[in-house]
Amino acid sequence: MPVIVIGADTPTGGAIVEGLVEPGREIRAFVTDVAAAETLKRIGVKVAIGDISDETHIEGSATRCFSAVLIGEAATDARERSFADDPESVHEAWSRGISAAGVTRAIWVIDGEPPGSMVDEVAVVSPGEADLVQRVVAIDDARTLNG
Repeated sequence: MPVIVIGADTPTGGAIVEGLVEPGREIRAFVTDVAAAETLKRIGVKVAIGDISDETHIEGSATRCFSAVLIGEAATDARERSFADDPESVHEAWSRGISAAGVTRAIWVIDGEPPGSMVDEVAVVSPGEADLVQRVVAIDDARTLNG
């Protein structure tokens, strides 16, 4: 089932995308960096380029995805964000966007708690975990997180 990585143009997001790439898995990436988009396209990733804080663009890009991997670093780095003033507002926009898109599973790569969400399943992975990529891939592959 399709998975979208929001913030795939961060070092962490790029590593996760590479870990997810395998035959038969549809991977989408939401990025701001055009050069990163070209690199991702070359490995077979479907790419949306836009403002990381634009929840309607996040929603459109995540439509029909089962999982969304949300890279917290993309809400705090130096990129321009026109629709939110702080990282918490960016995270809330992501949460609303993936909820509206019908995403079932949110995998947050952040320290701390994610904002409330209307998705069925939520997992949090610390960006400092040694096996971060393997954990995210395993969570995406799991049949269910609830029970």
